[in-house]
Amino acid sequence: MATATTAMTKQRVDAAWIVVVLAGITAAMHIWKLPAAVPQIQAELGLSLVQAGLLLGLVQVAGMVGGLAVSLLAELIGARRCLLIGLGLLFAGSLLGGFSAGAGLLMACRAIEGAGFQLATVVAPGLIRANTPPRRVNTAVGFWSAYQGCATFVGLMASALILQVTGWQAWWWIMAAVTLLPVPLILKFVPRDPPRDGSGAGAATRRIGVTVRSLKPWIAGLVFGCYTIQWMAVVGFLPTIYEQNGVTGIWPGVLSAVVGGLNAVGAIATAPLLQRGATPRQLIIPTFIFMGTTSLLTFAVDWTAVPGGTALQFACVAAFSLTGAVVPSTLTRLAVDLAPPGGSAPAAMGLMQQIFNVGNFTGPALVAWLATATGGWDSTWWMTCGFATLGILLSLYLSRRRLGLDFAHR
Repeated sequence: MATATTAMTKQRVDAAWIVVVLAGITAAMHIWKLPAAVPQIQAELGLSLVQAGLLLGLVQVAGMVGGLAVSLLAELIGARRCLLIGLGLLFAGSLLGGFSAGAGLLMACRAIEGAGFQLATVVAPGLIRANTPPRRVNTAVGFWSAYQGCATFVGLMASALILQVTGWQAWWWIMAAVTLLPVPLILKFVPRDPPRDGSGAGAATRRIGVTVRSLKPWIAGLVFGCYTIQWMAVVGFLPTIYEQNGVTGIWPGVLSAVVGGLNAVGAIATAPLLQRGATPRQLIIPTFIFMGTTSLLTFAVDWTAVPGGTALQFACVAAFSLTGAVVPSTLTRLAVDLAPPGGSAPAAMGLMQQIFNVGNFTGPALVAWLATATGGWDSTWWMTCGFATLGILLSLYLSRRRLGLDFAHR
């Protein structure tokens, strides 16, 4: 009887982190429901390429300014409640966004979705850490690190198919309904938030202050931002790039979805490396070198003059996404242990997200500006290689000795 009870408890704990990962994928699908719809929205609402870039990045604005605010809210009301509120905001933003007749309302709804996405994703790593057996934390966090890649694959693939038979507004309403699917699973499998200690906002603010004064989350967030500014810019505009290169039908969305899905594969594959004790520098620096190289090959080479050039260019951008996943997987694993003594784990994640969401926001706008200013996408590598270099320099500070972390056997 005791053995059966233990097995049921173990299954319930595993179910908790799996449900949180599924909720994260659902939340991130709201980011990736847009790229394949950009040409349709541009034509219908009259958006310029730069405005489309801002629309792609707008969902990240809440993350740029609200990460610490979310961490304070999580300290006060609990992480599980924040996750549910975040999904509620995503539902509302997508539902209202489908009624947009102009760019203004659509951008406002994207901002609401951004707030919901931030609420859901800031608290998720802490929920996973709290509801996962220690020996499986690397695996659980590895799967969480893959949520963005999974959402990219599912979101782009679904939008490529759905937008062939209906308009973008219907796709927004479908996503509103999908957002509610994880809610009953969260209520069933994720434990209720523990009672607050009664110390109130003052003590929570002090814990956040201790975290903010620590150098660790700042460095990790900046390195993360050097990754997100590249990946979001490249993958966010892939459907548009493919369409402008003459790829038609569902294929721009399908090819882009595969690129995003490979990012999830790379994130999950990083977990065994972390389990064996690989340090952040050993993983991140070679990854940035490879991202810079593959982005240079993707955009600087005139593949139209090469036999089979489209396939070779796709292989380059696929390798960019697959290997690039090492960075978020490693840094997310860092984040669950970055809070200093007396600090706040949600605040560490919130601060990191505030920093790297600057990259998520500015990446699409920056690459759109470069493409507009230079007359093509071949200048994209200027940005990707520049931030890969900056990421390498910042990563020199990420070592086990400096951060006092040991990934193995946790």
